Amino acid sequence: MSENKGIMLAKSVQKHAGRAKEKILQNLGKVDRTADEIFDDHLNNFNRQQASANRLQKEFNNYIRCVRAAQTASKSLMDAVCEIYEPQWSGYDALQAQTGASESLWADFAHKLGDQVLIPLNTYTGQFPEMKKKVEKRNRKLIDYDGQRHSFQNLQANANKRKDDVKLTKGREQLEEARRTYEILNTELHDELPALYDSRILFLVTNLQTLFATEQVFHNETAKIYSELEAIVDKLATESQRGSNTLRKQTSNPIKTSSPVQSPVNKLNNANINSNYQNQITTNGGSSLANSHANTADLPAGVLYRVKATYGYVKEDVDELSFEIGDLIRVIEYDDPEDQEEGWLMGQKEGTNEKGLFPANFTRPI
Repeated sequence: MSENKGIMLAKSVQKHAGRAKEKILQNLGKVDRTADEIFDDHLNNFNRQQASANRLQKEFNNYIRCVRAAQTASKSLMDAVCEIYEPQWSGYDALQAQTGASESLWADFAHKLGDQVLIPLNTYTGQFPEMKKKVEKRNRKLIDYDGQRHSFQNLQANANKRKDDVKLTKGREQLEEARRTYEILNTELHDELPALYDSRILFLVTNLQTLFATEQVFHNETAKIYSELEAIVDKLATESQRGSNTLRKQTSNPIKTSSPVQSPVNKLNNANINSNYQNQITTNGGSSLANSHANTADLPAGVLYRVKATYGYVKEDVDELSFEIGDLIRVIEYDDPEDQEEGWLMGQKEGTNEKGLFPANFTRPI
């Protein structure tokens, strides 16, 4: 066994030495090399394709690492929000539910990016190392073929003088074997390289569509969650402004005839409420426009400003207006200024013909 290994090692060393010599002679221009411009074009395309795929894989791996770090940071932030939001405050249970939904959404997002985008990308890039090995083997067999061709040419030149037919026959056989081995690999790569190159379009379309669709769903659903969280906090601000001594989880509708009486403590608390709410409980005669957050640009005739519902309201009288969280309402003048009631506005819900009174502290100017 050791003798056979020694023979094989000697042949391997001899073959490597022969290839090295042939390459040196080719580089020096002392011998010609077999040219294949079509293969060279395929190889250039392959190299560009591999470099681009490896870059995409590297950047996407980094992106997923950042997503998972953001997932962890988001959970820590939401945990802190849940901790600071006191149980007796309005919307406590809803806030707990929305922060839990946010955590689940992040987990699903990270999983889909890894399972549906990264794994196919890894499979795609996994083709390149094997193909590269085949290209390198083809190049070695090409050097062997050129080396045998040059050796046979030298043998022919000398055989004309000595007429060594045995060496010519053996040399021709070796040349034919080298040519056949090279051409088999070369022919296969002439088919496989362009096929792999052409596959890049379908792969990228599928992979990027999955990536972008996953991103879109995540951000759309995240926006809904944060809209709900905003509404919960808006409701808390409304409860605080209304002067409740206890911030209940369920809010009753405001009394339609008067605004709440506030204790000195409540008045002090209200001084710290966002100015969106401080100026909102006013009469509808135009003084509500004093709120610097109300945008009055490009409004239809007769519209004072627009507001967004921060808490749903179900009308109790026929002259009132019902709405849900997030609805947009155009604030308009009362038909009869004498009908103005403190804390109530007259409005029309956008996209409908519904018109009526509504509590100002259930909305905020936009």
